[in-house]
Amino acid sequence: MDLLAVAMEAAKKGGAVVSGYFETALLREVKEDKSFVTAADKESETAILAEIKKHFPDHGILSEESAEQKSSSPYQWVIDPLDGTANFLNGIPMFAVSVAVLKDGQPVAGVVYHPIGDSLYAAAKGKGMTWKGKITRVSQDDSEHAMISFGPGKKEKDRLNRLFLNAEHFVKSRRYLAAAALDLAFVARGGTEGFICIGLNKWDYAAGVLLVEEAGGKITDFEGEPWVFGSSDYFIASNGKIHEDLLKLAASAL
Repeated sequence: MDLLAVAMEAAKKGGAVVSGYFETALLREVKEDKSFVTAADKESETAILAEIKKHFPDHGILSEESAEQKSSSPYQWVIDPLDGTANFLNGIPMFAVSVAVLKDGQPVAGVVYHPIGDSLYAAAKGKGMTWKGKITRVSQDDSEHAMISFGPGKKEKDRLNRLFLNAEHFVKSRRYLAAAALDLAFVARGGTEGFICIGLNKWDYAAGVLLVEEAGGKITDFEGEPWVFGSSDYFIASNGKIHEDLLKLAASAL
């Protein structure tokens, strides 16, 4: 099996685990960064890692819920076994499994799986992006009709508030979904037009940024310069048509 096929199968297996726990009474632990972790996160990770190691036992692993597994291989898998845990715990169906593959530090395959509705988003470098098996592209809506969302890190709540307040001057509507993998998947399939990432972790966006790029979207830093994976956890992803307005929005909230 190739990298993307394994990533898709791994994401589906993780999704099957979390789906089984959704809307059940789950004990939750509080991690050092004050975020939650549950049996669903941990068992999803176990299922994903088992699938990867079956095919690529020598590859490196970076996953949210366990220690990094380093390797001499140029390949590293970056995994979020349950993105949107807080939503999940509260019975809000806005969560996903995210599986990405890096080669020499850059994404070459990415999958975001939203178990609710069996929505699978997948991309391989240079081969386009699919949603539910069909080639999909970013939307062509302009700022007057655009919906955008935000992904703040733990220390960026104040900037999130400024962005959310100022956004009404630049786009039609805005959302805070608290599931960055889905935020980026929605941009890639044309459901929304932009996403501003402010200080998240690599596992939150590793798969999603490749989806956006392969769907014809645009990703830059806050200065409008090309963004390279690993250079910063701050970037703007869009359909391209509203990008200049998002740069202005980001600047307004510095």
